[in-house]
Amino acid sequence: MKYLRLLAAVAVAAPGVLAIPEWAQCGGIGWSGSGSCDAGLTCTHLNDYYSQCLRGTAPPAPTTSAPAPPTTISAPPTTVAPPATSAPTSSGPTPTAPASCAAIPASISFSNAALPDPFQPVAGGARISTKAQWTCQRNEISQLLQRYELGTMPPKPQSVTASFSGGTLTINVSDQGKSISFAVKITTPSGSGPFPAIIAYGGPSIPIPNNIGVITFNNDDMAAQQSGSSRGQGKFYQLYGSGHSAGAMTAWAWGVQRIIDALEITPAANVDLTRIGVTGCSRNGKGALVAGAFDERIALTIPQESGSGGSASWRLSNFQQSQGQNVQTAPEIVQENVWFSPNFNSWVNQVNSMPVDHHQLTAMVAPRGLFVIENTSMEWLGALSTYGCQRASKLIYQALGASANMGYSQVGNHNHCAFPSSQQTELTAFLNKFLLNGSGTTDIFRTDTTYSNFDQTRWIPWSVPTLS
Repeated sequence: MKYLRLLAAVAVAAPGVLAIPEWAQCGGIGWSGSGSCDAGLTCTHLNDYYSQCLRGTAPPAPTTSAPAPPTTISAPPTTVAPPATSAPTSSGPTPTAPASCAAIPASISFSNAALPDPFQPVAGGARISTKAQWTCQRNEISQLLQRYELGTMPPKPQSVTASFSGGTLTINVSDQGKSISFAVKITTPSGSGPFPAIIAYGGPSIPIPNNIGVITFNNDDMAAQQSGSSRGQGKFYQLYGSGHSAGAMTAWAWGVQRIIDALEITPAANVDLTRIGVTGCSRNGKGALVAGAFDERIALTIPQESGSGGSASWRLSNFQQSQGQNVQTAPEIVQENVWFSPNFNSWVNQVNSMPVDHHQLTAMVAPRGLFVIENTSMEWLGALSTYGCQRASKLIYQALGASANMGYSQVGNHNHCAFPSSQQTELTAFLNKFLLNGSGTTDIFRTDTTYSNFDQTRWIPWSVPTLS
């Protein structure tokens, strides 16, 4: 096997005990591994089931215990009527539609307990029926996500320059009289190239073969994510102001766009611009999914164990919590960190009033390559929620005639962000097909758990068109 580059803990905390790297699990109910984090990291309690090695001081653990999970899962209620409200305003520029696409209404009244119909424009009228119409529908989804959850994605800045030396790509950005610089480390295979490469948030947590390059992106430098007090910190906010509406994930995705801009003008980096991937795990998996959704130059997106706020649905996560499961939901996630826009705070307690959910975020990647990796052993991630949400995403790929470009693999019995060998064949197939000009079986949808009471017709009541 050529899978040689996989980040692992290498520092020894005690004889025979490996120190745990940043972002990896270090504790929680059922955890049997070490609780010793690498130098400079603290084992931080996030919930009773999951503690993670992070920089900074750990917050005090809550005194309440997690409720026991239910034995069955029932369908959502058939009706729900939360109060209709208008969309909040952002502190940054308002996202706009291209001239050829209709603008979304300034105020939207919406109420739906099921996953919103991804083929129905919010302004009303007929559902889309052609692949050509998906372009504007995708743009509408982008605008909705920016308005309700993510904050405004700034357009390409006035100036992007770059230089490459010693495996480091230095990127200089100037816009509206302000400037920042940041750098990424690029490792490419030996030979003439250019080579495919994967942009890895914080470094890769999946095995990447030696014939694919790695671009290590320090996303924390672009937007800090230490805690809820990190709002407005990082180089993105140095350029656009600490009060910008963008959450950290939007800032990171903007950074990925600038990396690709720089690669386009720096052939010495030896990266094939048609074969770029992006990946990350946990919080960085959420970020990688947003990056893949917002930049169509990315050929393959691999969010790993992104869970709530990533590949899970807000509506389904709420439902799981209502059944007594310890699942992260929208009201909790905005208290934990600054991944989302402050705009989202107005909606976390009424997600059924939002005309958008994360099956639509995932669908923004379509019809490009997407491999969603999840873990049934991490209840906090929302196993049912990611399963149901990605069922809906798969149907959108199907409507576009691109079902074979999306895979979902949900396998448990391993630690958070520890890639299991049982998913290696699937990962290899996606890397071969989308980055190595090869082939493989990528029309995948599997889980090692049975959701016998998941009623797809209730959560996904809309029909699936065949877009011409």
